[in-house]
Amino acid sequence: MTTLRDRILNAGGKPDMASIATWIGHSAPRFAQLMECFLHDEYRVVQRAAWIISLVADEQPSLLQPHLPAMVARMQEAGLPVAVKRNVVRVLQVLHIPEDLQGAVMEQCFIFLADPQETVAVRAFSMTVLANLAKEYPEIKGEIVMLIEDALEQEPTPGIVSRAKKVLKLLNN
Repeated sequence: MTTLRDRILNAGGKPDMASIATWIGHSAPRFAQLMECFLHDEYRVVQRAAWIISLVADEQPSLLQPHLPAMVARMQEAGLPVAVKRNVVRVLQVLHIPEDLQGAVMEQCFIFLADPQETVAVRAFSMTVLANLAKEYPEIKGEIVMLIEDALEQEPTPGIVSRAKKVLKLLNN
């Protein structure tokens, strides 16, 4: 019998990842298996599981809610693979973040956004997460704007510029 872990390891690309996400479907137990791979396995499995999690989040965001504390804790670990950071922050853009996790998410996204060595995707997704949190915490808008302006100065890549324009417009409304 092939395990989910085996399927993840043998996956060859986007079609295979989409197939696994479809197999998970609405199943909370299957999603829990995926989270187990994401949280506790070797690098390649964790990296691919992160990708599948982001695909599932697009279709079944409610499956992620019980796992958000573990995902946020994982996001805060030092030396985290880029794929994990990218996919966790990507997912957090579209999910309701419970109040008890908002501070930790906010702090980590500020760290990601302020780090010029961080990837463009992680920084861009962090901008959106912070802008969403600023709806509940308007006092953080100034710091977000300052960090976005720094990012535009330091690294005006198309991804940073595009996301910065959208986020600044959101923050000014």
